[in-house]
Amino acid sequence: MALRQFAAAAAVAVTFGCAASPALAVTEIQWWHAMTGANNDVIVKLANDFNASQSDYKVVPTYKGNYADTMNAGIAAFRAGNAPHIMQVFEVGTATMMAATGAVKPVYKLMTDAGEKFDPKAYLPAITGYYSTSKGEMLSFPFNSSSTVMWVNLDELKKANVEIPKTWPEVFDAAKKLHANGHATCGFSGSWVTWVNLEQLSAWHNVPLASKANGLDGFDTVLEFNRPLQVKHLENLVELQKDKTYDYAGRTNTGEGRFTSGECPIYLTSSAFFGNVKAQAKFNFTAVPMPYYPDVKGAPQNSIIGGASLWVMGGKSAEEYKGVAKFLTFLSDTDRQVYIHKASGYLPITKAAYEKAKAEGFYKDQPYLETPLLELTNKEPTENSRGLRLGNMVQLRDVWSEEIEQALAGKKTAKQALDAAVERGNQMLRQFEKTAVK
Repeated sequence: MALRQFAAAAAVAVTFGCAASPALAVTEIQWWHAMTGANNDVIVKLANDFNASQSDYKVVPTYKGNYADTMNAGIAAFRAGNAPHIMQVFEVGTATMMAATGAVKPVYKLMTDAGEKFDPKAYLPAITGYYSTSKGEMLSFPFNSSSTVMWVNLDELKKANVEIPKTWPEVFDAAKKLHANGHATCGFSGSWVTWVNLEQLSAWHNVPLASKANGLDGFDTVLEFNRPLQVKHLENLVELQKDKTYDYAGRTNTGEGRFTSGECPIYLTSSAFFGNVKAQAKFNFTAVPMPYYPDVKGAPQNSIIGGASLWVMGGKSAEEYKGVAKFLTFLSDTDRQVYIHKASGYLPITKAAYEKAKAEGFYKDQPYLETPLLELTNKEPTENSRGLRLGNMVQLRDVWSEEIEQALAGKKTAKQALDAAVERGNQMLRQFEKTAVK
């Protein structure tokens, strides 16, 4: 991604933004997003409710396609000098947004400049840490957050006389029994292969994915996930793939239907899968924490988030920024966060909203909706579990997936595959570091 052009475009945006100052009674705030279906309905309601709550500002939400499409549209808008005020960017785009110095207005600075009451400590640290500097300064506003959980078909486990597994060895044993009892094509599987089996695995066991706190402390980070834990885990998957006790389900979430159809009775993917499971599964289900290796000292640690955050774009007027800040304050309201949580299945971002949902008994009937929160807050985040911030992350994941697929196909050993993934990935990181604006 041409970050220098992206950053230069911010300067263009500043010029255009300052030149245009129509005297309107209502200041419009453009919000570009990537939500569809029921989640789009939530976004529209939030905008309408904010607009009805005051008369100075009007938030206008606009769907711009999937996450990648939305980010690309934002970059194009910078080049044209007409960027939105708020842009929803998936978590793996964080480093790219950070590198575009001047193209964004950090949230902590926005709130201070606008005089809005803002306490970073009110938000769940495992969520905000992903989008904050090492000093705790929030760069973007967490919006829709999720984490990896293990979805379980309770009916099929009961038929095979299998208890819900907690550790990876227990998952492997359970999958073997399920494989022998009607699930010949898939004892267990998962989506987002690198997120689950490299990124989350590393954080959950408090081992580094990369140096410099997984990139949060500098773009000169170096990948380190070819260590014993990650190699052992991939070796286990390779061995179980041979008879489909484990069966690879792809790089993204296109294989999730293998769980709701009943084919794979144990499935690791995002907690945001909830809506589809609830609508499509014809069996009793639950979601439990990710498994861990019991011989790793201190495991489990805490999980890291998926989803997206709201970035405030550069080049806008003080009045426009005041409206954006008021909207973020509006979104932070405890009752509103509880509504978002209940309506979408995404996580509440504030401690108060989580506590209120719990006090209302929300999790008694749907305990699986609390699972990702329990994972994220399991322990105080460490340098290895605050999150990750790697440039060109979408492309990196493709490279890592390629190498994992080579191992699963028997073309490379697990160690060879991860060594190659690290080497190729580090080359990409050095290229990103050269183009990133310091």
